[in-house]
Amino acid sequence: MVSITLSVPEDLKKDMDSFQEINWSAVAREAKKKKVIMLEKFREFTKDSTLTEEEALQLGRQVSENAMKRHRR
Repeated sequence: MVSITLSVPEDLKKDMDSFQEINWSAVAREAKKKKVIMLEKFREFTKDSTLTEEEALQLGRQVSENAMKRHRR
């Protein structure tokens, strides 16, 4: 297994230290695994897309705005 170093703010480190029973390496590993799976699905979903990056960003902004409006109701 390969090792990596992760930097976190001091206040987060203090909070993490208050949960000594948690294996933070395992938590980080799982989060990274989930992110990679999500990105792979996104890549597969968008592989045949004809949208430009700017169009995709604009669409994402519109979706976010609409979600915020619904959430505020």
